[in-house]
Parts: sequence; C-alpha cells; structure tokens
Amino acid sequence: APAEPDPAASPEGARTELDEEMENDICKVWDMSMDEDVALFLQEFNAPDIFMGVFAKSKCPRLTEICVGILGNMACFQDICMSISKDENLGQVLLQRLCDSDSPTLLETSRLLLTCLSQPEVANVWVERIRENPSVYDCVCFIMSSSTNVELLVKVGEVVDKLFDLDEELMLNWIKNGTCRSVGPSVDDSPEELPDFKIVPCILEAAKQVRSDNPEGLDVYMHILQLLTTVDEGIQAIVQAPDGGKDTWSLLYDLVCQELCQPDDPLIIVQEQKTVLASILSVLSAMFASQTEQEYTRMRKNMPLIGSLIRILQYMEGCGKRAVDNSKESEQEDTGKTDVNEEDFHLKILKDICCELLSNMLQELTKENTLEGLHQGHLNEQTCSCAFQNLLPLYFASVESFLEVLREADQTLADNLEKRFPSLKVQT
Repeated sequence: APAEPDPAASPEGARTELDEEMENDICKVWDMSMDEDVALFLQEFNAPDIFMGVFAKSKCPRLTEICVGILGNMACFQDICMSISKDENLGQVLLQRLCDSDSPTLLETSRLLLTCLSQPEVANVWVERIRENPSVYDCVCFIMSSSTNVELLVKVGEVVDKLFDLDEELMLNWIKNGTCRSVGPSVDDSPEELPDFKIVPCILEAAKQVRSDNPEGLDVYMHILQLLTTVDEGIQAIVQAPDGGKDTWSLLYDLVCQELCQPDDPLIIVQEQKTVLASILSVLSAMFASQTEQEYTRMRKNMPLIGSLIRILQYMEGCGKRAVDNSKESEQEDTGKTDVNEEDFHLKILKDICCELLSNMLQELTKENTLEGLHQGHLNEQTCSCAFQNLLPLYFASVESFLEVLREADQTLADNLEKRFPSLKVQT
C-alpha cells in the first residue's frame, strides 16, 4: 500500500494527492505513451527532463508512479531507450526510485529496469550503473524479504534474474555483499539503517510469498537460485547460511514432493512444469553433492524425494510417447515438428538433471533405507524398472551398487530386475 505522506515533511502547497481530473488526464498520456509516435513526441518535448523535476520535488506517490510508468512505456522503443539509458542523471534518479516506499512506484521502476536490461544495446550501461550503486542491492533485498505484493516480487525477481544472467561479476558481488558488511548503508528518505541482508534468505522469502499465487514467479526465483549454483561461491552461500542450507532444502523438497508433478496430475503437467522442475532439481543436486554430511541430506529422510524423481521420469516417458504420436499425426505441418523438438530439448535437460540427482541418491542408500522405501511404496518393480531404464547405461556403477543393496533387502525383486536388464547380470 502507498506510504502515508508525512504532512510535516511537505512544504507549503506541495500536493500529496492528485485531483481526479488531473489524474485522468495524466493517465490518458500514460496509456497513449505505448504508441511509438506519442512516445517520440514526448521525447521531443523533453518529457524525461520534466519527469526528473517531478522526481526531485513531488511528494505525491501517484504522480511519481505515473511518470515512471510513462518512461517505462517510452523505453519499449529502442532509440528512446538508448537516450534514456545514456542520461547519467536520469539513470541515477531512477535507481533511487527502487528505495521508494510506494509499491506501485516500485513496480513501475522494476518494469522500466527490466525493459532496459532486455535491450542488448543498453543492458551493459545499466549493469555497470547498478554494480556501482550499492544501495540497489539493499533496496532489492529489502523488497524481496519484506514485500507481500506478489506482482512486485515477480517483477523484481525478473530484474535480478536478468542481472545475474547478464553479468556473473555482479552476481558474485551480490553473493559476497551480505557476508562482509557489518552495517547496512543508510538510504535516502529512510532514517533507519537497513539490516545486513544476505541474498539467499531474501530469495527464499520472496519464493515463499509467490509460490501459491504465481507459478511464473516461482519459476523466476527458482531460476535465480539455479544461477547461484553455477558458481562455487553461490553454492557456498546456499549451504553456509546460518541454518546450513536447511531452509532452502526444505522449501525445494516440499515443492518437489508435495506440489509439483503429483500422482493425481495429468501427464502433461511435466511439460508445464519442466523449467521450474529443472531449476529446483539442479539446486538440490548441487546441495546434495556438496553437503553429504548434513542431516537434511541423510537418505532416511529422502525416500519420498527418490519416489518423486522416479515419478517425474515416468511422466516424461508418458509425455515422450504422446509427443511421438503427435508428431506422426502432424508430419505434414512443419510448425508441429519444431514445437515437439523444442519441448524435447527442455525435457531432455530436465531428464539429465533428474537422472544425475537420482543416481547420486541411489548410491547413498543402505539396506535400512531401501527396506523403508519398499515399505512406503517408493520402491517396487515398476519404479525401479523406470529408474534403471533411464539411468542405464550412463550411470551403470550407481545402478549396480544400488542393486547390491536391494539384493540384501529383497532378493526376489533384485532377481526380477536382473532378468529385465541383462547388462546387470553379475559377471562370472
């Protein structure tokens, strides 16, 4: 909700609210600024400079929001975007808007930034500007960790995702940022010092807020976590959080085992959730590989996760069969073929990540874990066959070591699986 303006802070006559007629007029301009001719007209009349004056003097949150919104629309056109982006003063003033206490203004500012970062010609200008402006980190972390506005959280997440994707150095700076400072800097208009933010807890907080309302938002935050795991420092930041990564593992475990790709979902669900699942499993895989001594990676707690990984593989097999059938039907239509190929590519990535994590987990199983998995129904002839089908021949050693353990837990099942997969027969 918009912050209550402090009457004492506003000089005589400074308006904190727009009257209705004026607001309607300015909103018409906002709508019209989506048209390129109108945007160019506004630029010729130095609208960006006029807005600079508004940002400096206005005590009216709605007016600020509309002005940033108009700039955001204008930035959709390449030439205007270049001119806005190269204006150093305007750039700094817009980044300061991220420290605003007004959610609608924050949303429009994030939209504007995302638009600029998505234009290859100017993206680097903004990355550089953000890298040199430490308050952006604090403002973004503050929004992620404290806002309940899902639309704002999704948009800020998209900005962070884009930044990390564009520039590994900036991502490394932000990973290290919360670990080496003892005092948060003071930000304009905020008398209190900000807490000492660390990036991972802030991302988790935002992910928890958006998870039930916004699948796209969850996808974005899971991808940010996945980007963190592409550098050692990022994995360390996840597993060296005060709780040793337990919070991250719990959230991701919960998503895979309780929410995504569930037994009563239709097969096609794996298509819809393939990107978010690939991100989540990537992070779990990186954590599992680096934290084998942690309590939360112990196998007795993770049989449901093994069951979920096998279920994802089963769904992919079902989807693959359907895709083959569909492509036969649409052999004449070229468009159908490209869609299937693209889907195949994303599903292949998901399958590779899923198999890697599953093979690592199977290698850690003891006889007790395996008996528990059999008892709970996560392991049976059907699920083990699906696992072997997908893991062989690449993860032969892992399957072989699991089969040894399975033989102790259920000799008959082990024998049946050996019959199905002759390559596993004990060499004599």
